[in-house]
Amino acid sequence: MTERRARFLLPLSLFTAILAVSTASIFIRFAQADGAPSLVIAALRLTFATLMLAPIALTRHRLEIRSLTRTEVLLGVASGLFLAIHFGTWISSLEYTSVASSVVFVSTGPLWVALLSPMLLNEKLTRAAIIGLGLALLGGTIIGLSDACIIQNGIRCPGLDQILQGRAMWGNFLALVGAWTVSGYLIIGRKLRAKMSLIPYIFLVYGSSAVFLLLLMFITAHSPFGYSFKIYGWIFLLAAVPQLIGHSTYNWLLKRLSATLVAITTLAEPIGSAVLAYVFLKEIPAYAVMIGGSFILAGIYLAAKQSREAK
Repeated sequence: MTERRARFLLPLSLFTAILAVSTASIFIRFAQADGAPSLVIAALRLTFATLMLAPIALTRHRLEIRSLTRTEVLLGVASGLFLAIHFGTWISSLEYTSVASSVVFVSTGPLWVALLSPMLLNEKLTRAAIIGLGLALLGGTIIGLSDACIIQNGIRCPGLDQILQGRAMWGNFLALVGAWTVSGYLIIGRKLRAKMSLIPYIFLVYGSSAVFLLLLMFITAHSPFGYSFKIYGWIFLLAAVPQLIGHSTYNWLLKRLSATLVAITTLAEPIGSAVLAYVFLKEIPAYAVMIGGSFILAGIYLAAKQSREAK
């Protein structure tokens, strides 16, 4: 890829990924409102995505898939397992703790990617990248806590004792596991995408993740059948837009950008979701979302600028 083309294509791809992934909360909300359990939504999301990929993967990329080494297959399956655990633990965390606390803990994913990348990927962290990461994490925390804080005669937020007690503590731990596993998903993706083309990689990862989520769905006595056509329609859109376009674009970028930058970029999802919620649901974003979003965008800009200058 030429320097001039990269300057245009990479920022456009980042924007496309953010916008596509941001539609997930909208589609999930519609599917849940019509009666679909969260675990069923997650399992069918990856299943539909895999089925849509299958015709291309098994025809145009059949030889490459057959030539994968055992190590590559095992790493791809591990990445799919991490993705499945991420969806499963994060969704489950919402049953035990507040949305705000869950978002704060699961948003620490880029921090773990940044800490592990120098050891596992030999990716150096510059001062600009560290500052960008800090700003993005601060922005994510502001957005996450905005739902839990009450603005009345000052700002009152839940204390640490409320966050670290009973069911809430278990829910927060599940959200943290979600952050750890999405970090593993991105780090393995960065490693494998250096030598694997996009379609075989995402077909292996999404397919593995779908199998793990379907097994979990059946173990927990959920069924993928018997829902309305509308629900299946929302889940199909969830598979087509945030998964096949959003996640796949992130995976495409992992071959060209550092895992830390891609991880930081994922924190922009609440911004895109807020914009889409305003457009489609007429929900006016809170001031905290706009303030936190500003920090996230500034962090992404610094990290992206550092990444370009390092090349």
